[in-house]
Amino acid sequence: MGDPDVLEMVQEEERRAGSEERFFEVSEDLSSRESSFLISEEPRSAKRYNLFLRRRLMFKKDEQSKDSIFFRDGIRQIDFVLSYVDDIKKEAELKAERRKEFEQNLRKIGLELEIEDKMNSEDGKTYFVKIHAPWEVLVTYAEVLGIKMPIKESDIPRADKIPFSCMLGPLKLPRNVKHPHAEYFTAQFTRHRQELFLIEDESSFFPSSSRNRIVYYILSRCPFGIEDGKKRFGIERLLNSHTYSSAFPLHDGQYWKPSEPPNPVNERYTLCQNWARFSYFYKEQPFNLIRDYYGEKVGIYFVFLGFYTEMLFFAAIVGLACFIYGLLSMHDNSSSTEICDPEIGGQIIMCPLCDVMCDYWRLNSTCLASKFSHLFDNESTVFFAIFMGIWVTLFLEFWKQRQARLEYEWDLVDFEEEQQQLQLRPEFEAMCTHRKINAVTKEMEPYLPLCSRIPWYFLSGATVTLWMSLVIACMVAVIVYRLSVFATFASFMESEASLKHVRSFLTPQITTSLTGSCLNFIVILILNFFYERISAWITKMEIPRTHQEYESSLTLKMFLFQFVNFYSSCFYVAFFKGKFVGYPGKYTYLFNVWRSEECDPGGCLVELTTQLTIIMTGKQVFGNIKEAIYPFVLNWWRRRKARTNSEKLYSRWEQDHDLETFGSLGLFYEYLETVIQFGFVTLFVASFPLAPLLALLNNIIEIRVDAWKLTTQYRRPVAAKAHSIGVWQDILYGMAVLSVATNAFIVAFTSDMIPRLVYYYAYSKNAIQPMRGYVNNSLSIFLIADFPNHTVPSEKRDFTTCRYRDYRNPPDHEDKYFHSMQYWHVLAAKMTFIIIMEHVVFLMKFLLAWMIPDVPKDVVERIKREKLMTVKILHDFELNKLKENLRMNSSDFAKHLIIQENKVHLAKSAT
Repeated sequence: MGDPDVLEMVQEEERRAGSEERFFEVSEDLSSRESSFLISEEPRSAKRYNLFLRRRLMFKKDEQSKDSIFFRDGIRQIDFVLSYVDDIKKEAELKAERRKEFEQNLRKIGLELEIEDKMNSEDGKTYFVKIHAPWEVLVTYAEVLGIKMPIKESDIPRADKIPFSCMLGPLKLPRNVKHPHAEYFTAQFTRHRQELFLIEDESSFFPSSSRNRIVYYILSRCPFGIEDGKKRFGIERLLNSHTYSSAFPLHDGQYWKPSEPPNPVNERYTLCQNWARFSYFYKEQPFNLIRDYYGEKVGIYFVFLGFYTEMLFFAAIVGLACFIYGLLSMHDNSSSTEICDPEIGGQIIMCPLCDVMCDYWRLNSTCLASKFSHLFDNESTVFFAIFMGIWVTLFLEFWKQRQARLEYEWDLVDFEEEQQQLQLRPEFEAMCTHRKINAVTKEMEPYLPLCSRIPWYFLSGATVTLWMSLVIACMVAVIVYRLSVFATFASFMESEASLKHVRSFLTPQITTSLTGSCLNFIVILILNFFYERISAWITKMEIPRTHQEYESSLTLKMFLFQFVNFYSSCFYVAFFKGKFVGYPGKYTYLFNVWRSEECDPGGCLVELTTQLTIIMTGKQVFGNIKEAIYPFVLNWWRRRKARTNSEKLYSRWEQDHDLETFGSLGLFYEYLETVIQFGFVTLFVASFPLAPLLALLNNIIEIRVDAWKLTTQYRRPVAAKAHSIGVWQDILYGMAVLSVATNAFIVAFTSDMIPRLVYYYAYSKNAIQPMRGYVNNSLSIFLIADFPNHTVPSEKRDFTTCRYRDYRNPPDHEDKYFHSMQYWHVLAAKMTFIIIMEHVVFLMKFLLAWMIPDVPKDVVERIKREKLMTVKILHDFELNKLKENLRMNSSDFAKHLIIQENKVHLAKSAT
């Protein structure tokens, strides 16, 4: 008690507490709605203030830990941190003036600031501005932002019981981790009804995510001066001009150890132990804890990713079963048996696959390739394509139910109505010189005329079109590469050995496809790297009005580009390759130079599977490595550079300052990655039943990688609210509808299923083995003498005919080389199959969507119950308050009457 430093601190606190009794001095640049809330508060009770002083006296300034998240007094918690370095350039004075004005305005609003000099920092050059939001500011802006807080513990039991829950015990988390807090009935916070809310401790009443959200709301609207006749405000503008180098909320503490008193419970450590560990890959996620720590917007992303992964489990099981069926039936496949038979496939001489350089080859040289093709092109292909059409409907419908349940559990039911007037972007407000009355709020707000936006819209559209054209051009370049090197591969692999019954899996088609797919994947990554930066710059130049408009515009640009970038080569192989080849003697040529690519005798499905596997697997592996290694290496290097003065305190804010920034678009790229994977799983799944399994394995790793990097390698993101996955849900619906058509076309035109069925029912002449003779039936005959000079092989052979894959008339027919009647039968069967499959799947989709309600019945009842109880609690509170006021008024009136009677009595006595 005799420590002069402590006594000085107590006196300073008394002066500060006395000054808090005055009215807040509010900046005129804040909106009238906000400033109306910033009025004076009654002084704290003497009891609470004495407790505050006792806690202050117990704290010793020199014992502050490097993990402390408090001001130097050890009482006021740090809600946000700003950092900056001295600038020796000509704008140093301007930046210093901006910072001074900005910090003064923050103090006027009511925030408390504490500045750490650069001499105390580890690198010796960084200043840190620590910000604390006192109770008065928190309650004011909690009302402004419509934050819901608890008013009574809920009497509705949790809906945790599911069938066979006892079998899922190993997958469950401890109850205190899964549900860190009890469920409450909530209402929008009102500072004039504080007695209504369950306030046990003011320091912990608002969760840390709500506190940093409130502080960021203030920072984004606080002015810092007038430049060029315009008001300048917002922390984002100061960050862009490098006035401040960073702005971030603090993590609770170290992720590898729990916090020590007086620090609050370290939720970061709890998340790391129960969520961000790879050994917990089989465990459920602590969604409520994620929401409390990172906010609803981050929380709903992990709920979506977890639900999508759970649904992938069922698709992966069915896909794996179809693959196993293909594996078990491989040796019983009549087509590959005939191709591999030396007496059948070994005697069929095929026409050259390129001009001059390529030689004739025997069909049995593709024996292994035909067996491999059967793994993905068998009877289960049709079943799996129909199953995935139903699966995607169930996934989207059940997700709507999961989302509705989440909205109730996280108090987001009325969020859309509360946030109807979305917050304006500070950049939009700064760039606008015009103002107009908002039709809803009837208040003046910034306005940007359409004529000012049109040039940027044209530039944006032209940029997206140009880059999509560039993707198509690169795809054509890869096709040209494959056509150019095909002859080289053929000259090595289809020499005299191919005419001696040599069986090889690496046919020229497969070899060229493998190298072309790898090259295409590299081109995809390069184009994607540059386009991400260009699209972000173009979107910023459009000056979107709100953050939602900004994300929607960027989403449209990025998704259109990545859709073309990742899927264009798959669409080419599935629907164009081998469809416009022509026939020997009259081939189709690309640019009149390169002969169009042909499919393998077993079809193009093997190549589509190869293309899909390389791009999908490569993207997922590259993405996970990049997400895990990139921030880890950067953080290691940043810490290595920062630790120049090891004798100084490496404080909590310095440790977080050296972490990587998650950024406002961090979740955007996570959603984009998931949606692109969803496209691979649904659009082309008929050609690759193992796609859901690969996606499942990737997502199991992805969840833990995202959790690990967010908890350990990134600064804590500013908490934000969201009631859904936004525009991504509409994109998923669009891809679900498109997937029905693409899978129907893949089965009909890329797979060999329909030609086999036509042969089985219409052209087979063997009752015992109906598919015997199919290979011979599917190949047409060409007379070698009809080869033009520029296409005939350089080496002469004694063959008179060769075979090629098509349904055309033989040379001795009067309409030789024209399409035969079987061709039209097969084409009619393909179109009939597409129509039937699409109608069946769409009918089932609509029936399921109609049968499954968007909001579960129990959630509807819970919402009604909570609204009823909330109204009742508010009614009882107001009624009791009214009765109390009436009782006080009647008591005062009675006292007044007694005083008047006494006065009259005294006057009579005097008379």
